[in-house]
Amino acid sequence: MKRRFIAACAIAAAVSAAATGCVPNTTGAGAGPTTAPVPARTGQVRDLTRAEELRISDAAEVLTERCMNRAGFAYWTGTRLSLEESRSPGYVNDDVDWAAEHGYGSRIQEKAGRARQANPNGTYRAGLTPQRRQAYDKALDGGRDATVLTAEIPTPAGTGRISKRLGGCSAQAEKELYGDPKAWFRAEKAVTNLQPLYVPRITRDKKFTDALADWARCMAAAGYRYADPPAAQDAVARRTAGLGADEAPPNASDAAEAADASAASEAAVASAASAASAAFEAEKRVAVAEARCARASALAAVARERETYYRGTLPDRYGELIDTRRRLERDAYTRAARITGPRA
Repeated sequence: MKRRFIAACAIAAAVSAAATGCVPNTTGAGAGPTTAPVPARTGQVRDLTRAEELRISDAAEVLTERCMNRAGFAYWTGTRLSLEESRSPGYVNDDVDWAAEHGYGSRIQEKAGRARQANPNGTYRAGLTPQRRQAYDKALDGGRDATVLTAEIPTPAGTGRISKRLGGCSAQAEKELYGDPKAWFRAEKAVTNLQPLYVPRITRDKKFTDALADWARCMAAAGYRYADPPAAQDAVARRTAGLGADEAPPNASDAAEAADASAASEAAVASAASAASAAFEAEKRVAVAEARCARASALAAVARERETYYRGTLPDRYGELIDTRRRLERDAYTRAARITGPRA
């Protein structure tokens, strides 16, 4: 269960560039922090809301576009998901309305994947001459001359190190938003890697295990026997993949007649669409049951409260990193608000 909890947090963090927790707020998309709020050790700066985090990432795209244009290259900002679509269910979701509309977000993920594949920047870069392509890469991220940033991250065994290359317009955008990209990288990476230090304590905590047991009993009463929310999500994903494989369109290359092949193809497409629709309806039913049981058992609320508590017991040096990250992110949002509007 501990690994499942950490994996769910990692997924949430991947979706949200600034996420540090993994239980969504119950007040609606964009209405509250993406993480359980942790009391500041040295100040009163709060966590950003999901809407504010997205505004920073959107501003970074705008700044990168402007910089690339000044360097003589075309650049397109990424296709934006809506604020509601940008939400991640995390470890457990207790928003019944969101689950009824999106399930676990599989169709949102598909939409995002199609947007990435259709990103015109890759096509544009591929159409450049080798010399211009090299210049494009250098303008965008510094190429081989990019600065290597290194951050020390906490681990259960002590500390580790993580690095990234940053240069060109990407570096310029971060500098305009955060002021000090190096300080931001160090604080952000350290804070987003704090989970392994306290998640094991959460998963052993009696308040949490009691709420989880209540959640599992509630799910069983609804007809779904899962030990924890990630198990339910995994089962839905496997079932969806299985339905897709069973309904895959047949290979009609050896068909004797073109008309028969066309008819078979159309039937296969219709069958695949029907299977996908059925899979999505099944996904939504499980997700709704999870959300209702998360409310009935108070699992989401307990997980948030326990995360807040255990993060608050971390050594002071981590509290200082949390405060630094919050301060830099707040400054970045103030600057982002002058560059781009809020996401709908």
